Amino acid sequence: MKKILLPTDFSNNAWNAICYALEFFKTEKCEFQILHTYTPTFYRIDYMMGGPTFSALPDKGVDIAQAGLDKTLVDIKLKYKNPKHTFKTLSAFNTLTNEILELTEAKNFDYIVMGTQGATGAKEIFLGTNTVHVIRKSKIPVLAVPVSYVFKEIKSIVFPTDYGQLHKEEDLQYLFNLSNTFESKLTILHVKEEYDLADEQQVNKKALADYFKKLNPIFVEERGKLMPEAIHEYIEEHQSGFLVMMNRKHSFLDRFLVKPNVESIGYHTQIPFLVIPDTWEEHP
Repeated sequence: MKKILLPTDFSNNAWNAICYALEFFKTEKCEFQILHTYTPTFYRIDYMMGGPTFSALPDKGVDIAQAGLDKTLVDIKLKYKNPKHTFKTLSAFNTLTNEILELTEAKNFDYIVMGTQGATGAKEIFLGTNTVHVIRKSKIPVLAVPVSYVFKEIKSIVFPTDYGQLHKEEDLQYLFNLSNTFESKLTILHVKEEYDLADEQQVNKKALADYFKKLNPIFVEERGKLMPEAIHEYIEEHQSGFLVMMNRKHSFLDRFLVKPNVESIGYHTQIPFLVIPDTWEEHP
C-alpha cells in the first residue's frame, strides 16, 4: 500500500491537487493523509509552552482547521468512491514545510502531492514558496500539480538530464513505473548548451539507455539553447504531458525554482511536475 501526503490550505488550488492525486493513483491501493498546518496570528505564552493542546484557552485555529479537514473528507467521499483508497486527516501547529518534512521522516510516506501557484510577481517563483521549499528539502518524490490542471491520460513524459552523474536504480524506478503504468512515451532530453558530451556523460547516458531499455525511450538533444527555457520550449512544442526531474544539490533543477532576474524568460509549469530526490552519494 502506498502512503501519500496531501497538504492543503483549503484553497481551490489545494483541492485541485487532491483531485489529481486521487485520479493519478486510482488503480493503486493507497492511504492518503490530508494535512493542514496553522499558526496563530500572535504568539501567546501557552504556545511557547507546547502548543494549543497545553492551553486552557480556546484556540479558533484548531476548530477552523478541523472543520476544513472534515469538509475536505466529505467532499472527497461524495466525488470519489474508490474502495482502494483510505483517508486520514491531521491538523498541526507548525509551518507547512517543517511539518511535511517531519511527517515524511517519521511515517514513511511514498509521495507528496501539492498544488502550484504560478509566478508570484516580483519574487518570480514559479511554483510557490511552500512547494519550492518542500521540493528542495524533501527526501521523497514531490508531485506538483499546476493550478486548475485536470487529470488526463499521461501519453508522454519528458525527463531532462545533463548526464552529469549516475543515478541509483531505486531512484529511477519511480520514473520507470510511471512510464510503464501509463504506457507513456518517455523522452530523455539533453540540452546541449556548449560542448560535446564528455566521456563520463557518455557513460551515464548509456546507463540510462540500458536501464530504460524495455520502455524504448527517445533520446533528444537540443542544441544552441539555454536552460531552463529550452525545456519549457520543448514541452510546449511537443505538447508533452508530464515532466520528471531528479533533485540533487547544486543541480540544474535549481534554475527552475527561482528566476535570476525579472528580465529572464519565465518558466511557468503548465503540466504536472514530479521531482525525485537523487540519493546517489556525493563524491568527495
